[in-house]
Amino acid sequence: MKVMLVNGSLHEKGCTYTALCEVEKALNANGIETEIFQLAGKGVNGCKGCWACKKLGKCVIDDAVNEFVEKAADFDGFVFGSPVYYASASGALVSFMDRVFYSGGKKLAYKPAAAVVSCRRAGASTTFDVINKYFTINNMLIVGSNYWNEVHGNFAEEVLKDEEGLQTMRILGNNMAWVLKCLQLGKEAGLAPERERKIMTNFIR
Repeated sequence: MKVMLVNGSLHEKGCTYTALCEVEKALNANGIETEIFQLAGKGVNGCKGCWACKKLGKCVIDDAVNEFVEKAADFDGFVFGSPVYYASASGALVSFMDRVFYSGGKKLAYKPAAAVVSCRRAGASTTFDVINKYFTINNMLIVGSNYWNEVHGNFAEEVLKDEEGLQTMRILGNNMAWVLKCLQLGKEAGLAPERERKIMTNFIR
């Protein structure tokens, strides 16, 4: 079993990365393989709203999004991490997730996912909510911890002093491993979710 952890910060080894590493250590201790996918240096563009991905099966903008979606099929769970920017997720991560879920949402559906948030002081709860909404619209299982999945600190060194935050990350990793193992047992027993074709309506018809 494998989990992909996405670092939505443009600081490759900053606070968000430090939090994700704590989750990663717990996953590894449970026998789960991991990979950290860095957005730093990848110049992710925003969604064009062209819907071409529905025909092509990939985004027309060939960048880190297509790289991630191609890998996603081989992973069993996902953790998306972000710093807090103006009480929301980083612009890079929002652009990335918009396009990932439009062009490759099927490769993530019915798999467990978690949001991880890093902040200096406030805005963590709203950022946490923004990321989780991608999961709830894509038939994914949200994994939690013993508190909201957040750490505090202005620098990575300060995050390492946030004992409660680090514990929250460790428990998140343990819970993700547990959910993955339960799902694997379900698959072996022949269990699968009931699926329906999506009905699309709007407010004028």
